[in-house]
Amino acid sequence: MSVVAAAEDLDAAIEPIREKLAAYRAAGKRMFATSSFQSHSLPLLHILSRLDNSIPVYFTNTGFLFPETLAFADSIAEEFGIRIIGLKPLVPKIHQLDHHGHLYFASDPDYCCFLNKVQPLEPVLMSHDVWINGIRGEQIDHRKAMREEERAPHGALRYHPMLNWTARMIHAYGKRYRLRPHPLEAAGYLSIGCEPCTTKFLGDGNERNSRWFGMNKTECGLHTELVRK
Repeated sequence: MSVVAAAEDLDAAIEPIREKLAAYRAAGKRMFATSSFQSHSLPLLHILSRLDNSIPVYFTNTGFLFPETLAFADSIAEEFGIRIIGLKPLVPKIHQLDHHGHLYFASDPDYCCFLNKVQPLEPVLMSHDVWINGIRGEQIDHRKAMREEERAPHGALRYHPMLNWTARMIHAYGKRYRLRPHPLEAAGYLSIGCEPCTTKFLGDGNERNSRWFGMNKTECGLHTELVRK
C-alpha cells in the first residue's frame, strides 16, 4: 500500500465517524467513550479529539492496572486535550474474595470483570445515550460478529466506529500522526489489561492470546454482558 493510498483509505474511514457523531449530536444524544489506553486505542481517541473533544472518556481504574497504563492515560489526555473521567469499582477488594480467600481474578475471572469493569460502567450507561468504544472485528471472533451499532443495557446504544479497521490501518494512522505507543509495548506486551491477567505476547497467533492465558476466557465482560441482542 502506497503512502498516498494509505492516507486516502484513512480519510475515507474517518468521514463516516464524523457523520455519525454529527448525527448523534443533532439528535440531542448524550455521548461518552471508553478506552483501555493501549497503543491500538489511540487512533480512536485522537479522532475524537479532532472531531469533538467535548465527548468525555471514561476510564476505569480496576485496582489491578499496570502503573504504566495509569501514567500513560494521564499523559495522552493532556496531549490530546480530552477529558478523562475516572471510575472505580463499587465493591472494595476485601469483599472480592472467593471461599478460599483468593481474589476472584484467580478463580472466577468473569465475576472479577463484572465487579471491576462492568458494574462501574452501568451508571454511566444510565445517564447517556451512546457509548463509543473501539473494538475491532479482527481482534477475536466474538467481536467479528458484532455490528457497528448494537443495543446496550438501560436504553443506550453501543457505537463501534473502529469495527472494520484493520491492524494495518491502526498502524498507518499511528504513524501518520506520530502517536506514542504504550510504554510496555517495548517490553513485549501487545494486549494490555489488568496486570494479573496479562502476559507478554507469546508469538502464537492473535495478540489477545496473551490475555487470561491458561484460563477459559477470551473476552472482557464489557463486550459480553453489556450487549443486548
